[in-house]
Amino acid sequence: MIQQQYPSQLLEKAVSEFSSLPGIGRKTALRLVLHLLRRDADDVRQFTEALSRMRQEVKYCRVCHNISDADTCPICADPRRDATTICVVENIQDVMAVENTQQFGGLYHVLGGIISPMDGIGPADLEIDSLVSRVAAGGVKEVILALSPTMEGDTTNFYIFRKLAPYEVRVSVIARGISVGNELEYTDEVTLGRSILNRTLFEG
Repeated sequence: MIQQQYPSQLLEKAVSEFSSLPGIGRKTALRLVLHLLRRDADDVRQFTEALSRMRQEVKYCRVCHNISDADTCPICADPRRDATTICVVENIQDVMAVENTQQFGGLYHVLGGIISPMDGIGPADLEIDSLVSRVAAGGVKEVILALSPTMEGDTTNFYIFRKLAPYEVRVSVIARGISVGNELEYTDEVTLGRSILNRTLFEG
């Protein structure tokens, strides 16, 4: 394959940075960079400042580990949410997916991944202990395990179920309207919403 020749090293560096993003190939990266070159300098400055501020100022909620502009995210700070129910998800994208269904009015807990020995991810690498602490503090009646229906997701479900066993809390899983092996964030909103509503008790 012939290496793409660039008329500018600055252009080549920008293309390399854009192509390092997931799902962005070098051709797409080149189109994006050339588009930015055609924009006004002020527009490009606002674009780069927005990215810089996001990286420096976005925080993780001290309660649920969702992204937030403050120490506590808007969902956890909302008194209208049902604080007795916690929906456990793998990542921030899953919070957005469940919220888009408009079928869940409780709180969330973002694990930051799932147990995957093949990838070197164990329970200690996830926000499981903080979930147990939230339940142990009292007031939580139900924990919904809304992890992707994969082998790793099921392994994580079982581990959390065992950790919560000493506490008087209902542990449920989302209904299997989601195909086995599918990622939660790519599931359509209708199917995901019905899965939340039709959740079942977790059977250890």
